[in-house]
Amino acid sequence: MPIVEDPISILERKSVAKVCMTKLALEPMPALVDDMQDTANEAYGAWPDRLYLIGKDGKVAFHGGRGPFGFKPDELEDAIRAELGLESVEE
Repeated sequence: MPIVEDPISILERKSVAKVCMTKLALEPMPALVDDMQDTANEAYGAWPDRLYLIGKDGKVAFHGGRGPFGFKPDELEDAIRAELGLESVEE
């Protein structure tokens, strides 16, 4: 994950999102950026750690458990692949 300073404007926040999407190779998937009041963060109760995926239909496609024990990025990856119609990665 790229290391970035905490954005102080919506333009900076969008720039950070763009860098993260590029560095993490997530461009095939649209991303939304929360406003500077963290409205989405407040609505989804993302503290301390929470993973969500909003599907193409605008509904929650994946809702991870509360971190740190419910923080399972591999499950989110599987949900992203399913949403994009990609095969899951077998180890």
